[in-house]
Amino acid sequence: MLKTEWAEKIKKLKQEKHAVLLAHYYQRPEVQDVADFLGDSLQLSQAAAQTDADIIVFAGVHFMAETAKILSPAKKVLIPDRNAGCSLAASCNAGDFKKFIDEHPGHTVISYVNTSAEVKALTDICCTSSNALKIVQSLPEDEKIIFGPDKNLGNYIKSITGRENMLVWNGVCHVHEAFSAEKIVALKEQHPEAKILAHPECKKQVLLLADYIGSTAALLAFSAKDETKKYIVVTEPGIIHQMQKKSPDKEFLPVPPGNAHSSSIEDDCGACNDCEFMKIIDLEKIYLSLLHERYEITIPEEVRKKAEKAILNMLNL
Repeated sequence: MLKTEWAEKIKKLKQEKHAVLLAHYYQRPEVQDVADFLGDSLQLSQAAAQTDADIIVFAGVHFMAETAKILSPAKKVLIPDRNAGCSLAASCNAGDFKKFIDEHPGHTVISYVNTSAEVKALTDICCTSSNALKIVQSLPEDEKIIFGPDKNLGNYIKSITGRENMLVWNGVCHVHEAFSAEKIVALKEQHPEAKILAHPECKKQVLLLADYIGSTAALLAFSAKDETKKYIVVTEPGIIHQMQKKSPDKEFLPVPPGNAHSSSIEDDCGACNDCEFMKIIDLEKIYLSLLHERYEITIPEEVRKKAEKAILNMLNL
């Protein structure tokens, strides 16, 4: 069946079931185009919570669908493929994280939203890549902090604030960790006029090359308002679909992962740094998920309430 036919079937079924479809920026272009709301994970969950929809279908990864359920406990939340996990969330097991917290008493725990509901329930304040700096800076300078799970984001924030009383959990996103400075330098040499846009989940040596560092939504906004005509995009390449739509007169170059090997950087870009968990979802899976209302997200109420408190603490700050 054609993508346009699947899109029409999804649109019709959403109306019949009073459902809303959320899609993250890293999803396939055709999935982005059929979504009711498109964006970063937390803003999608917040948007869905404001609707009167009975069902939320989240085209993203598992922790994102969990966040939607945390903020919309009365709604049925579905994920189209139960295998849509997240390497970053998986790098922070709740049991191990609790042990780490217990070993370092007296610390305020700040966790990235890219975590499981169980980890959020152990957290004092959640944060996003766009507000992590603001959240850390809102706390007194002498307040000790545990930051998890992304070590690159945590160390980036630590370098800006100069806080030595901040312990950073050793977790990473496999997509952003795979970018290498060498590949970016090679691409920059071939396109010297291009600006480098990087997500703060990237390694320090990559961030040092960037002209602008920001969350996925921030990179999109920057590329739309900036006057440069060419960009090297150092994040999951799904965002380029929206960058191109907002700025059709500009050129956006994806960066291959550091383990790509070929005679030229252009050849490497044929195997760009996709997140296989994000790309596992397609239009057919979305339709079948909504049709059968399958792969529902459930969270024990005690865990949900604690996780919600951490998110609300962030929003209050």
